[in-house]
Amino acid sequence: MTLAIFDLDGTLLSGDSDYNWGQFLVEEGIVDADKYKTANDKFYQDYLSGGLDIHEYLAFSLAPLTQFNQAQLDDLHSKFMAKKIMPMMQDKALNLIKEHKEKGHFLMIITATNEFVTGPISQYFGMDHLIAPMPEIKEGRYTGKVTGIPSFQEGKVTRLNAWLEETGHTLEGSYFYSDSHNDLPLLELVSQPIVVDGDDKLSQLAEQRNWQHISLRD
Repeated sequence: MTLAIFDLDGTLLSGDSDYNWGQFLVEEGIVDADKYKTANDKFYQDYLSGGLDIHEYLAFSLAPLTQFNQAQLDDLHSKFMAKKIMPMMQDKALNLIKEHKEKGHFLMIITATNEFVTGPISQYFGMDHLIAPMPEIKEGRYTGKVTGIPSFQEGKVTRLNAWLEETGHTLEGSYFYSDSHNDLPLLELVSQPIVVDGDDKLSQLAEQRNWQHISLRD
């Protein structure tokens, strides 16, 4: 079965779900506004520049989850989806997903944003599978730690290869859609790399390598 793999933030969504989760926490008064926003902005700029320390960022982004039980977090996420995620949904992205479904492709999101934030978003898109950093849960509560290898940069390739070995799927004929130069390792691996509203670095590479470059912005 042909794999249609998608990055999430800046690709299927017109913004960044992880950054907006941080903004949402500030707006809800859950975290200290000045300190959290300053740190969140810095991490986002590090991501854009390609210099993000993913382990440091995950420790920062997962810490607020430890304050709540699962029911409280589910309520918060529902509010977050309505307030932040739905406005970032793109009709062109939904139509692209529909096209791959109609072709019988296996749909997957691979993202560096943690599974708590991205799980419900992946379900909304109707994905068959999600690969994301996995927050640790003990006795029904988040610990603030992550388990396994975060799916960021080369980590996306590592996590995908482990999944391929486990499931028997292959990358023959595979697609990968991304906006970010951080995803270059996976773009170089698939059969059909497709740049979506690419950042400057990735757009230049796409032109040099004659990769398809599309826009999903409405």
